[in-house]
Amino acid sequence: MRTRQMALTPAHVAQVHRVLDDPGPDPTWTYHTDEDYDALVRGLLASHPDRPDTWLFAYGSLIWKPELEHVETRRSTAQGWHRSFCFRIERFRGTREQPGLMMSLDRGGQCQGIVFRLPPDDLEGQLQKLVRREITVKPPNNIPRWIAVRTDQGPLRAIAFVMNRQSRFYTGRLSPEEIADVLARASGHWGSCAEYLHNTVAHLEEQGIRDRNLWRLQALVAERIKSEASVPADRAALQNS
Repeated sequence: MRTRQMALTPAHVAQVHRVLDDPGPDPTWTYHTDEDYDALVRGLLASHPDRPDTWLFAYGSLIWKPELEHVETRRSTAQGWHRSFCFRIERFRGTREQPGLMMSLDRGGQCQGIVFRLPPDDLEGQLQKLVRREITVKPPNNIPRWIAVRTDQGPLRAIAFVMNRQSRFYTGRLSPEEIADVLARASGHWGSCAEYLHNTVAHLEEQGIRDRNLWRLQALVAERIKSEASVPADRAALQNS
């Protein structure tokens, strides 16, 4: 694959970045408890395919920030799923005043990503970390399930977090322009949505994966950030003229 320079640069990301305090959990929402997380992990382990290895399919931030031990990495393709900025967030990389958007796997198409083979030692502990990272409120945005993936070494079953269309934060299908408008502005105490997009596209490229939709989206977001930055400058020029 010929390497092309991304339109969305660290300089664009820096323009969107804001230093914000964590507002903390919203008291009007219901959150998962330790008992809920324990039940999720037990369910995953009970439904584990009758094979010695446990694989995790990564399509977004898990690629560049897995926070899990792993002993092997492979490129892979999930059939029947695609990356989609399809759920709204009001914390972490967004606020109530300026909600952001995050990616999940939504139904249809296919998605190229990475699978990690998890070490068999302390598998339950690794899965506990995983579900706490990916799931917070009820009903959850992301649901862990076993999906079929293809690799150069053969087919696998892997854990993936897929979109729960029953979540109140599910946005459905948005146009690239609508998504770009949000990603170019939203930021939270974890950072901005533009940073999330930049990191995802850059690390996919490092793995030799070119997601055409994300590549177009990063260019749209760069255009919007540049346009937003030019507005104050234009106003200042008019005032000084």
